[in-house]
Amino acid sequence: MNHYLIRSLLGLALLASLLMYTLGGFQLRLLEHLEAISYDARLRLTAPGGVNPDIVIVNIDEKSLAAEGRWPWPRNKLAQLVQQLNGHYHAAVIGFDIVFAEPDNSSGIGVLRALAHGPLRDDAQYRSQFAALAPSLEYDDLFATQLKAAPSVLGYYFTTTKETSKANVSGKLPPPSFAAGRFAGRHIRFVSANGYGANLAKFQDSAQAAGYFSFIPEFDGILRRVPMLIEYHGAYYASLALQVADVYLGKLPITPGFPTTDSSGADGYTAMEWLQLGQHAIPVDRHVSALVPYRGSAGSFRYVSALDVLRQHTPTDALFGKIVLVGTTAPGLLDLRSTPVGTEYPGVEVQANLVAGILDGSIKQEPAYVTGAAIALLSVVGLLLIFGLPALSPLWTLLATLVAALVAVGINLAAWQYGNLVLPLAPLLLLIVALFVLDMSYGFFVETRSRRQISGRFGQYVPPDLVREMVKHPDRFTMQGESRDMTVMFSDVCDFTRASEGLDPTQLSAMMNAYLTAMTHIIHTHHGTIDKYMGDAIMAFWGAPLNDPQHPRQALLAALEMQQAIAALEPVFVSRGWPVLRAGIGLNSGSMNVGNMGSAFRVAYTVMGDAVNIASRLEGLTRQYGVDIIVGEDTRKQLPDWVFREMDRVRVKGRDGPLAIYEPVGLRTAITPQQYDDITRFELMLQHYRRQDWPLAAQVLEGLLQQHPHQKLYSLYRERIDFFVQHPPDTQWDGVFTFQTK
Repeated sequence: MNHYLIRSLLGLALLASLLMYTLGGFQLRLLEHLEAISYDARLRLTAPGGVNPDIVIVNIDEKSLAAEGRWPWPRNKLAQLVQQLNGHYHAAVIGFDIVFAEPDNSSGIGVLRALAHGPLRDDAQYRSQFAALAPSLEYDDLFATQLKAAPSVLGYYFTTTKETSKANVSGKLPPPSFAAGRFAGRHIRFVSANGYGANLAKFQDSAQAAGYFSFIPEFDGILRRVPMLIEYHGAYYASLALQVADVYLGKLPITPGFPTTDSSGADGYTAMEWLQLGQHAIPVDRHVSALVPYRGSAGSFRYVSALDVLRQHTPTDALFGKIVLVGTTAPGLLDLRSTPVGTEYPGVEVQANLVAGILDGSIKQEPAYVTGAAIALLSVVGLLLIFGLPALSPLWTLLATLVAALVAVGINLAAWQYGNLVLPLAPLLLLIVALFVLDMSYGFFVETRSRRQISGRFGQYVPPDLVREMVKHPDRFTMQGESRDMTVMFSDVCDFTRASEGLDPTQLSAMMNAYLTAMTHIIHTHHGTIDKYMGDAIMAFWGAPLNDPQHPRQALLAALEMQQAIAALEPVFVSRGWPVLRAGIGLNSGSMNVGNMGSAFRVAYTVMGDAVNIASRLEGLTRQYGVDIIVGEDTRKQLPDWVFREMDRVRVKGRDGPLAIYEPVGLRTAITPQQYDDITRFELMLQHYRRQDWPLAAQVLEGLLQQHPHQKLYSLYRERIDFFVQHPPDTQWDGVFTFQTK
């Protein structure tokens, strides 16, 4: 078979595969990633930028929280906010990117009512004063009254995960936009919910409308589209953005848009392609989701502090007649999303973009016929390149490929910008690049090079013994990303900035070289892999690239030996006029992703995952507890022959669940009776502490302090107990200490 025919058949096979993918015959994560990247690039390239003048975000920001108190605010304050927006500023619509699911009892009216019906029921003066005061203390009623008087739209959320058979429901749902059975026979793939968190009935009944603010990020965690309708128990509910736009336009009916006149779908085409809101058509995809028309990075809409609204510090014309969305960008309130235009994008601004897109018609379309257009482009460009490139010289092949790629991108951008259409781009570009690579490399890899020659060339970049190991055991050695059970270490010099202040650059470099060399040697001796150096910090892991079932033990032994080595370096450093160093080490085991990761410009063999983040936080906690090494629960469980002292249960920044943290004491066979006694007494103290039995906890702790007056851990708990004696925690306290910083 001649080489021209072989290249053509390979090209046709590639074209057929991409045509099947485009038609939905199979899924390929690589192409999905590439398409997502190309979509994001087009979005950023053509984003209009600027600030939309018609929509304003009233922001519950850090300034507002600092002045008015932490969230949630009392409902009388929210009532005041709505009153200002409606009565003073005359906002056209007030939408809340917040759910009010629980009653507000902060006014103390419950206690006063109990007195009026209990001990003071015979006190006529008290009962009279209580009756006069009670309406002003019914904060929920005050808020509901203001909602009823204003053009208000409340927010709520749906849960769409199927991980649990029984989902939680709370609050009262608004009436559905479409009743159950409205789309029977059309087989539309609505996003379905199995639970919800809605507003209290009195709020729902008072507001003009309500819409869900549920977001469903795509496979890569990026928020590109939002469902306009979600199905729950057969009925269909509208999104917050859709409801805000509807109230703004005067409560128009929402109607589904089908490209055929047969509304029953009997003609075989069942897809809904848009939602009609008066004169405004909202394009939706096969899941009835709309692409978010981001105007640009965060700040594409005017933000007004809620504090300035409450105190009337904002000019009236800034909010007069505007669509107002009330939300938050305060980091602690966790309403930040990863989007194509920013990794920490306020959720309320996503809603603002959608409302603006509904009103100005800027939402991109993905109708069914874009698949036909993509098939046509793939076929024409693919066939021209498949049969044309083999006949061209290398230079002309490169030029033809560049021209094909430019034409493909140009047609795609024209459809995007002028037709408001989203045509698939990644399959076409991949086809063009793949055909070029196939044509250029075929002769080199198939016709003129044998496997031995390829191995020889590969050996120029990788040591021969490593090449032999990879060839001999390819299943044991990979640089590709994979999930493994491993142990990761973070080590950081304590107070390094102060320690290095008196050193010139030459001395600092020499000191760090000596320190890092000693630490690296120990890690390598215990079969660890150095991930990276971060100044004075070291990140290392065990269990990759080669599997090591003893990775927790090797990591712990390395950490202990590193602490011994630091102590051994002290006289050497002192003799050279260098400061004495002390390092904190955090160890954690668990499932993590390992492999080559990075960008198109730089990759590194590294680990990622929740277990890695925990190890980093554990290292930071060594300073808080005055210990050299802290290990996580999973590491401790895998070392049953070691004794560990549980120090605390904590919540670290960036993670909601509690963590048990431990200090390694030694092998069980090497622990002294005194050490066992100290550990036992400390565990007893922790039991009293977590039961809030402060006197007994303090009594046990005092005995430990008398024997070990300089242990920071004991002093730390004494300070906590003294604080809780004066400020008892509530009954829901679980004994977990929350750290707000890294």
